[in-house]
Amino acid sequence: MKPLVSILIPAYNAEAWLSDTLRSAIAQTWERKEVIVVDDGSKDQTLAVARKFESDCVKVVTQKNQGAAAARNKAFSLSQGDYIQWLDADDLLAPDKIAKQMEALGDSSNKLTLLSGSWGRFLHRPHRARFIPTALWSDLSKAEWLIRKMGQNLYMQTASWLVSRELTEAAGPWDTRLLGDDDGEYFCRVLLASEGVRFVPEAKVYYRASGSSSLSYIGNSDRKREAQWCSMELHIAYLRSLEDSQRSRAACVRFLQNWMVFFYPERLDIFRQAQVMAKELGGEVDVPRLSWKYSWVRALFGWRLARRAQLFLPSVRWSLVKFWDKTLLRLENPGAFG
Repeated sequence: MKPLVSILIPAYNAEAWLSDTLRSAIAQTWERKEVIVVDDGSKDQTLAVARKFESDCVKVVTQKNQGAAAARNKAFSLSQGDYIQWLDADDLLAPDKIAKQMEALGDSSNKLTLLSGSWGRFLHRPHRARFIPTALWSDLSKAEWLIRKMGQNLYMQTASWLVSRELTEAAGPWDTRLLGDDDGEYFCRVLLASEGVRFVPEAKVYYRASGSSSLSYIGNSDRKREAQWCSMELHIAYLRSLEDSQRSRAACVRFLQNWMVFFYPERLDIFRQAQVMAKELGGEVDVPRLSWKYSWVRALFGWRLARRAQLFLPSVRWSLVKFWDKTLLRLENPGAFG
């Protein structure tokens, strides 16, 4: 009998997108599947939308709002699958995504192989998704994958993975402390328990970019800054547990430097901790540089205002881009929004 795959979907205030996400899960050509939706105390009609899809293979439960990590943990506790497909409530799977990854395993019974796939970002129109390969889009050892991720500031989208139950149990639960980058930290632990990554380019995921409404968006949230710093400390510890070499330490220092723009100058305590950590790693963390587009703001009004401009203006531009893409969808498909 073919392995059962559990597609686990945490959902919070996702009524606008959940139907499409569930259709993409149900449409998977891999026949042995179950879909579990955990509504995390949504304040909109997310639960009602999910209930419409309930069937023998689609289970819907609800809980009080506890965050995405807790919802994922709940979904896994209810699952029976030999393999786990994590899927956020606004993203889409290509119909053969799971099948392609299962085919890549062939007759192998090695449950310690971690499967990844390609992903493309879109706003409202999935057919316009852009699939842009990175250095993570290949078969990699555990240490090499983390060095590339941290040193080059890369990531793999949550739904791109397919994880055996053995690896999922070995990794442990999602960390409910992490308000952002919980997926980055979680898949580090999955990676550590694995024997390396097998990349399947034909297994495609469509990632709906949400900008400032994304859970990973830090903005001016102090709680999210602290959660991000916690995740970063864990990342560095994970990599050094695999390989404590000159190249791994250099990747850690670059990782620290790349993220300091989110902490300086509001959280000088974290910035100074990063400086101490970088020194221990044999490098340095400097005051982050603002994009050249905001250097004139800094010259005229100071760092703090320039920093706020760098956070605020892209969100305005993002809103305009999303509005235009939504308008084009209406023109292409007048019935898309009812």
